[in-house]
Amino acid sequence: MESTLMRRSDDGVTRRSAGELTLEWRADGSLWAVRDDEERPVSVRRCFPWSEPTRHLSLRDADEEEFALVRNPAELDPRSRAALETALAVAGFVFEVTRVLEIEEEVEIRRWQVETRQGPRTFQTRLDDWPRTLPHGGLLIRDLAGDLYHLAAPEQLDRQSRELLWAFVD
Repeated sequence: MESTLMRRSDDGVTRRSAGELTLEWRADGSLWAVRDDEERPVSVRRCFPWSEPTRHLSLRDADEEEFALVRNPAELDPRSRAALETALAVAGFVFEVTRVLEIEEEVEIRRWQVETRQGPRTFQTRLDDWPRTLPHGGLLIRDLAGDLYHLAAPEQLDRQSRELLWAFVD
């Protein structure tokens, strides 16, 4: 990623170098990405690896198309980095599931009731969205709101949780 420092030209106008990315947290509570002559509101999605949750962040527009990838927030200017940190705090969490209480299938929706380290949660997924198996053997579920639910070791959950999850794991 190119340096994101702003440069003041001879005519007094502040310009960015081609390809530079800057981020702005706006008064309406949205994150905006600005690159070249283009700017748009974006949401933050964490990418893998899970061992580095603050790196490799995908900035996606309203159509869920990637506008930019931030490999390392330290490469951003301080103002952009602060905007990104605010967006990450607002965007939601990765909830650590400790117990599955109920999974109900409705018309095109699956409703989950779980206990997490952060407290009890109810969320919904599309019926055709299945938990993603992670390389270390855990499961990852993304709900309709974009929040992530991580089951580190499904085989170590209580019996009821395992029985409810049996359709999702081998």
